[in-house]
Amino acid sequence: MAATPSQKSPPRLLIAIDGPAGAGKSTVAARLAARLGLPYIDTGAMYRTVGLLALHDGLQPPFDDGAADRVAVLMLEHSIEVEVASDGTRVLLDGDDVSSQIRTSEISLMASAVSALPAVRKALVPLQRELAERAGGVMEGRDIGTVVLPDADLKFFLTASAEERAARRHRDLSPEDRGPSLDEVLQQQQQRDLQDTSRAESPLQVARGSVVIDTTGLSLEEVVERMLQEAGRLLHHNA
Repeated sequence: MAATPSQKSPPRLLIAIDGPAGAGKSTVAARLAARLGLPYIDTGAMYRTVGLLALHDGLQPPFDDGAADRVAVLMLEHSIEVEVASDGTRVLLDGDDVSSQIRTSEISLMASAVSALPAVRKALVPLQRELAERAGGVMEGRDIGTVVLPDADLKFFLTASAEERAARRHRDLSPEDRGPSLDEVLQQQQQRDLQDTSRAESPLQVARGSVVIDTTGLSLEEVVERMLQEAGRLLHHNA
């Protein structure tokens, strides 16, 4: 795996954003990074790409030991490259941009399953840290503040009601992935929530020192403005 050099932009901040599926992390992180001139690092895209590999290989969760070993082999057999900038994260699989292919509900479940595998996390966490340490950045995922960047300058935990999160994910499905109904998306989300919070390896939880923001009923801009206020206070304090 390789990390492509990212654009350097002051100020150098490390901002960690965690939260459950559908809380708005990716959209908010991208907007926040753009406003601050920082790279946006979407760790979920990395796990989604590994999930895509597993799916193409015919694997389906839950993974037994044999399937887990197979996923580890797949990561060695294929090249995953990550390019980050303030306008987003691109993931290349064997040189092909798969950024759009990994945004389906099926891949979401696969990403949650592979992210629970120690071998996958062992391979991806150092890459995530390397990307962040180059020039700072806004990184979102499930264990950023707890595991990947425990010393981040700012930590946020975004959440929302289960119904609102499901509605958001249903709206965000790509045109070719419009099959699942809202109820089905809610069920898939509940399954992923269970996987993310109960896994033995880096379960989803609120990191110490996190600013918790319930985004239910809030607009994207309202959430970003709240986060910018926290960033502004930090920058003022460090000036």
